[in-house]
Amino acid sequence: MQTLSVNGYNMAYLEVGQGPPLLCVHGSLGDFRTWSAAFGPLSNDRRVISLSLRHFFPEHWDGVGDSYSIALHTADVIAFIEKLDTGPVDLMGHSRGGHVSFRVAQRRPDLLRRLILVEPGGECDATLDPAAKLGPSALAARIAAAAEKIAAGDVEGGLTLFFDAIEGSGAWTRLPAAAKQQLRDNAMTLIGQTRDKRPPFSKADAEAIKVPTLFIGGADTRGALPHVLHMLGAHVPGAKTAMISGASHWMFEQAPQRFSEIVLEFLVT
Repeated sequence: MQTLSVNGYNMAYLEVGQGPPLLCVHGSLGDFRTWSAAFGPLSNDRRVISLSLRHFFPEHWDGVGDSYSIALHTADVIAFIEKLDTGPVDLMGHSRGGHVSFRVAQRRPDLLRRLILVEPGGECDATLDPAAKLGPSALAARIAAAAEKIAAGDVEGGLTLFFDAIEGSGAWTRLPAAAKQQLRDNAMTLIGQTRDKRPPFSKADAEAIKVPTLFIGGADTRGALPHVLHMLGAHVPGAKTAMISGASHWMFEQAPQRFSEIVLEFLVT
């Protein structure tokens, strides 16, 4: 593990492999370990840099304060790329980290060579999706309920509610012990996420992305996440979309070889 000081915070990261830099941004309850199943195949051709956003493991945050938001995490990733001083990087983000990566591409396309959004989290406004309803989605409401349980001391109950909301009933019970522990290590960050002030995606947002972009989804992912992916993919200029059969939201753990093949093919074309 290494650290880089950005915006007054020591951001932890792992680095493996050599070649053009591929910066990886985890999603909710993740950290720099999130991408570990794909480190091997990705690092054959890339310098893979996997970071932990502010307040995620190895920090053990108490969930108190206003230093957790999409805006701040976006600013941190921008500062991290600038501090790397490698020139433009390939940026890959999963879920909430996909939202952060999208906002980085909006603000600083000069820092990016290519953008990979792995089922980016968030909601669409009516300009992007005419059928969109005002207010948080059903998934966002479940995440808020999970955070409330965690804040009340029921970490296991909150994580069960969170994970099952995405992967289906009983998914938390079936999850391997190591994956459960990673989520436990970051449980308190879900409290911060309820104060995220995450703006919805708009049609203008999508059309403003000028970096070559690939969307990756799991063919078995249920709920709002695939819908958001396809709405954005239809409006980001020139975007490509790849779906991985037999996999869901954490497809880079479930099908790491296929996932890595898709990523590397996009990066070299």
